[in-house]
Amino acid sequence: MKPDLREVEMVFKLFVPDFGGSYATRKSRNVRDGYARGWGLQCGKLRDVIREDGLYQEACGLAMGRTVVSEDNRMNIYLILKYFLPYIPYGHIVEFGSYKGGNALFMAYVVNRLYPGRKVLALDTFSGMPETESAIDAHIAGDFQDVDLLELREFAEREGVRNVEFIKGLFQQTGASALAKLGSIVLAHIDCDIYSAVAFSYDLVRNYMVPGGYVVFDDATTSSCLGATEAVEELVIRSDGLHSEQIFPQFVFRSP
Repeated sequence: MKPDLREVEMVFKLFVPDFGGSYATRKSRNVRDGYARGWGLQCGKLRDVIREDGLYQEACGLAMGRTVVSEDNRMNIYLILKYFLPYIPYGHIVEFGSYKGGNALFMAYVVNRLYPGRKVLALDTFSGMPETESAIDAHIAGDFQDVDLLELREFAEREGVRNVEFIKGLFQQTGASALAKLGSIVLAHIDCDIYSAVAFSYDLVRNYMVPGGYVVFDDATTSSCLGATEAVEELVIRSDGLHSEQIFPQFVFRSP
């Protein structure tokens, strides 16, 4: 099942500015594509359009009760997956911070339907947050520990979502070998609330991103996650000099 780009072009022409990947990149971002998604969700009617999308509905069914990713954020990821990946080189997907696995299942289901062969790696301790920095992080060690990893893996197998792999452990222990095995990354979803996790995840994955690949920070614009914000400010913006393609509903950057 391949995406019908004509379908989305008609939708976007009704509700948002032109889009399509053919606009010139400015400061490592395609501003028009960012407008199409962010403005369409915030000020247009894209939410209503996406809610009627059959593939989106099916994928949401797998995520139900297993994710705290907001609807707008999930919709934004869906738009990237369905309508924008065809414009950039081939790669797989990685998620840093998966909690109960719902969003990883959502992404895996979508890409398996649209682009068979792409994989999703979901990295997490699956036993709660590690030590945090009290000077910047609002969360504490042990938050989000109510996960049954065995049940999650059995659920994925039972539902036939076999292109997702749940990798247990600290990112510092599992990330390098996991990404080396996967190779090229087209979308990195960094869903971490604390400074250390965001900083390590980005520093690791940046070496595997395809040109123009999407790096999505789920929590760096959330009021309770200023540690995540600080990591993006220091590493992505100041150190690497990247500019965001979206600030709503989440920070989205493109790899150079």
